[in-house]
Amino acid sequence: MDYNKILSDIYDEIQPLAGQGKQADYIPELAKVDPDQFGMSLETISGEMYSISDADVRFSIQSISKVFSLALCFSVVGDELWKRVGKEPSGAAFNSLIQLEIEKGIPRNPFINSGNLVVADILLSKLEYPEEKFISFVRSLAQNEEIDYCMRVAHSEREKSYLNAAIVNILKYYGNIENDIERVLHFYFMMCSVEMSCAELARAFIPFANHKMPFDYAGVTLTSSQIKRMNAIMQTCGFYDEAGEFSFLVGLPGKSGVGGGIAAIHPMRYSVAVWSPRLNDKGNSIMGMKALELLTTKTEESIF
Repeated sequence: MDYNKILSDIYDEIQPLAGQGKQADYIPELAKVDPDQFGMSLETISGEMYSISDADVRFSIQSISKVFSLALCFSVVGDELWKRVGKEPSGAAFNSLIQLEIEKGIPRNPFINSGNLVVADILLSKLEYPEEKFISFVRSLAQNEEIDYCMRVAHSEREKSYLNAAIVNILKYYGNIENDIERVLHFYFMMCSVEMSCAELARAFIPFANHKMPFDYAGVTLTSSQIKRMNAIMQTCGFYDEAGEFSFLVGLPGKSGVGGGIAAIHPMRYSVAVWSPRLNDKGNSIMGMKALELLTTKTEESIF
């Protein structure tokens, strides 16, 4: 497969979409990002890396971090996690209060905000140094010790976190948050603030693409079965209330973030990350979604 040519052709074909949508300006720091950037990296399970354009520019991974926090939490508590968080697509916005209230404080899945706030709470209860453990895990996955939190973004999110504060209060009311609310919010925003490039994200997702490889990173271990279950949740829940559209158009498990990034995998073939800050009204990157649709179209390969 000539991935260099495929990425080059994708880059040319998505140019008519340039200028559509806007970055996530409800987070002040993200509003400052140049929206007219695009990067894409693909790494095969045998270790070949292919990249184009701004693939080495770091950006705020936001909800892509939920894959890493889920992996960490799953390794710590196993199936006990599913007593507090569901495994179903939400069919609603990622920050929906109505759904959480109707379902009495049990989030639909770990990739919407309410679900990941519960994951953050579990990690705070189970780990002695959760911030250090989380970033060490991400660095190990990406094989880069320079990856870090961005305190500017974390503080910016907290300043405008009215909906997330409401969500965690509802969770607390229903007994699904054990720790102090401010502590949970702080840890949640720290995880979302991590900055990575497309190349680093593609490398970090390779262990999820290759479930036959032993998964042991910074002391975090998962079984092959657990990795496959995580991939299933990425497939059905990784794109907020646009998960069905992504499955229909792209056909890969993945996770998006409002920083404009998307990371996806083709099991036993490759991992891929794409970044373009301009979002559609669902919170997903417009050029990123189209780039991944073109990738599976041009390779004639998806999981289906």
